[in-house]
Amino acid sequence: MTTMIDSRVSQARVVRSEWTKLRSLPSTVWSLLTAEVLIVGFGAVYSLVRVTRPPRQPADLSAFDPTAISLAGVQLAQLAIGVLGVLLITGEYATGTIRSSFAAVPGRLPVLWGKGIVVALTTLGLCVPATFAAFLVGQSILSSEHLDIALSHPGAARAVLGSALYLTAVGLLGLGLGALSRATAWAISALFGLLFAPQIVVGFLPSTWSDQIYRYLPAPAGVAITSARPDPTSLGPWTGFGLFCLYTAVVLGLAAWQLRRRDA
Repeated sequence: MTTMIDSRVSQARVVRSEWTKLRSLPSTVWSLLTAEVLIVGFGAVYSLVRVTRPPRQPADLSAFDPTAISLAGVQLAQLAIGVLGVLLITGEYATGTIRSSFAAVPGRLPVLWGKGIVVALTTLGLCVPATFAAFLVGQSILSSEHLDIALSHPGAARAVLGSALYLTAVGLLGLGLGALSRATAWAISALFGLLFAPQIVVGFLPSTWSDQIYRYLPAPAGVAITSARPDPTSLGPWTGFGLFCLYTAVVLGLAAWQLRRRDA
């Protein structure tokens, strides 16, 4: 029976179907537009603020990261992208159309993987130009105080591309949480909690503990890739991003396991 189903329902067809769904959702346009505006707009605003308060002391200048300044909007855009991932699946549970999806794809898991592919490609395709635009706009503003750097500066290109990769992983994390909870409110609450709550909790621990634990938390690990000059106390850019991807994979794995065990 599985062989017969697989011959009729391919992963490519499921991806095309999910792409059609994504384009038809009003929330898609608003979430992606919000993310684009936050990445470029907030980065420009923050760059303008820093220009009015330029670092003067040698220690401040050595710690100043022009790339991180221009990409400050990524920290806010992650919420819009994460919510997009959540809505892509919880919206179907809310309307009951998920039953039609599972009826067309009885194996269920290709639906989740199809949504994941669509979220990842859409987010990456739109966020890469946005992060590069934010970098260029931010550096043009910082150049008035000679604080700018070129894209060829060590770590700059990696931070720009890494910001788009991080947002892509956040979108997949939102999708996994949405598939786990099946309820929009719960999934968004879980997304906010996972991205921000651990840092607050760890902040109450003794500094000797918190400094060691903090670097392994989801958000601090993931955002290490978005800075050209990562904090020496944090994980390396690719190590931290790899750990964040592992957190995301665990959530998606749990969602896949639950999807096979529970009714729609």
